[in-house]
Amino acid sequence: MIISFISRKGGTGKTTNIMHLATTLASQKKRVILIETDTNYTLTTLRKMELFKKKIAENDAPFPIVGSTDEHIIDNLKKFKKSKKYDYILVDSAGKTTDEAIRKLCLESDLVVVPTSLSQNDLLVAYQTLQDLKPAQEINKKLKIAILPSRIHNRTNQTTVENALSSLDSIIISPFVVSKNKMAEFSTLSPIAEYKEIAKNIVSLLNK
Repeated sequence: MIISFISRKGGTGKTTNIMHLATTLASQKKRVILIETDTNYTLTTLRKMELFKKKIAENDAPFPIVGSTDEHIIDNLKKFKKSKKYDYILVDSAGKTTDEAIRKLCLESDLVVVPTSLSQNDLLVAYQTLQDLKPAQEINKKLKIAILPSRIHNRTNQTTVENALSSLDSIIISPFVVSKNKMAEFSTLSPIAEYKEIAKNIVSLLNK
């Protein structure tokens, strides 16, 4: 299964959430690979730093992190899918990815997750992102698209979140991801218990 995290804007929690999802699934003995298309390769660098700090060999990491680009991501996805080595292929798409690359990514994905906070700017970006993605569902009939409320104040009521996102007319993943606690940071190696329910609900969308 291919799950892609897409956002037109930085700071929505895209990378943090996909890493929490990856570490959670890996801890459940799922075969995971994470691909990042940001050419700065932040996650790849963070993984190397964490392995060095903890004196862990790269082959002993719970799952691989590999870099790609807009030009090569589809070929990479097809290769990893054909290998049948992984239960989940996760894609952390670059914030500045092209329209064409997003369309192609949607045609290969089983689920696209769009993280957003409740700020007006983020909601506008999420709305436009959804409008850009929905035409792909006419071609890729299996494609699911969902909003992940992220970086939400921990005292916010779930109903308040749902009401704020209702105008987006999309599946809303729950519970929401709060802005301050362990969810605001991540390890490339270890999961956090707080993300288990969110990961479960993300994956469950693949079976609907």
